[in-house]
Amino acid sequence: MSEPETRVASPPPAASVRVLTGVWRGLGPIVYALVAGGVLLLLMGRDPISFYATTVESGLLSQTGLEQSIIRMAPLLLMSAGLIVAFQAGLWNIGGDGQFLIAAAVVAGLGAPLVGAFPYWLALILLCGIGFFAGAAWTIVPSVLKAWYGVNEIITTLMVGFIGIRLANLLIKGPFLSDRSLVPQTDVIPFKYLLPYLPGTRIHLGIVIALVALAAVHYLQTRTSYGLSLRMLGASPKAAAHAGLDVKRDIVTAFGLSGGLIGLAAAVEVLGVWGYVRADWNPAFGLTLFALVFLAGLNVKLVIPLVAFFAVLSIGGHEAARRAELPNDFLLLLIGLILFFMVFTEWARTKGWTVGRRRRVTGQAPRREAALDE
Repeated sequence: MSEPETRVASPPPAASVRVLTGVWRGLGPIVYALVAGGVLLLLMGRDPISFYATTVESGLLSQTGLEQSIIRMAPLLLMSAGLIVAFQAGLWNIGGDGQFLIAAAVVAGLGAPLVGAFPYWLALILLCGIGFFAGAAWTIVPSVLKAWYGVNEIITTLMVGFIGIRLANLLIKGPFLSDRSLVPQTDVIPFKYLLPYLPGTRIHLGIVIALVALAAVHYLQTRTSYGLSLRMLGASPKAAAHAGLDVKRDIVTAFGLSGGLIGLAAAVEVLGVWGYVRADWNPAFGLTLFALVFLAGLNVKLVIPLVAFFAVLSIGGHEAARRAELPNDFLLLLIGLILFFMVFTEWARTKGWTVGRRRRVTGQAPRREAALDE
């Protein structure tokens, strides 16, 4: 009998290869979107190299642009931290914009009276706490319905988020309406009561708050039993229940922490940039951050550069669009392209992984047959 042919399984990829693969999974959709956007710019008779160069120059290389980009990062990082907490637990918090606007309206509406009644730092701490608890409170209904009745949180957070956006407008046009403005808005918090600047810059303290919050979430994920509970919940709620975890408690607290961080993002935006909120104001950060958080693989460390990229694109892209005589909608188109290529590359990766797995399984058969022959 001839010697059976044996197949040697390919060794696992080196650590450096795995790291590069993970980085490309995050950067690939962005690169593809920028290339596709460049093609569209060419079709519209614009110079893509000039457009992207202006974006980088205006959003990163100039001092004013860099400071504005870092300021823009503060609420985005806090919202990303909140989304990571929810997604890590397998919970879809789709209503982030509603939580953000409710918290912003409450902080701005109560801000002017509170800063005059309390010492400076105490007033800031109180307002940040109010923003946190306002955002957390807006997750109570979806979290209770999910924990006790199994209602799909995608539907409930979307509906409650829509209500939150409308309720924020009602608060601004109703009890929080300023009588000092011709347009519907809250009273303006005096400049001296806003978040202080970092020394030598016009960057407010909110960026430090955001980085501390991200570090806390990372510690929670990787160094605490509660973080392990959330990961188990996200992997398999049934397995988490069989392991003796309080699944209902974890769902409610994860939702609350997620909404609270989003509410804190609103407080930082109000107290660091605007000092007031106008009716119908909605930055709509939620959809963009879904893409960035998933591109980062729910990794806190990878979220920071991705948020920085979006901040530079947002700040510098407006100036680039103005110079190229393009509407700002082109920036939204780029975000849409990133989302499209994110889904496409994930689909391609999954298909490739499936093929590879089948090959490995079929490659094991000769070894089993050879063992039987022997």
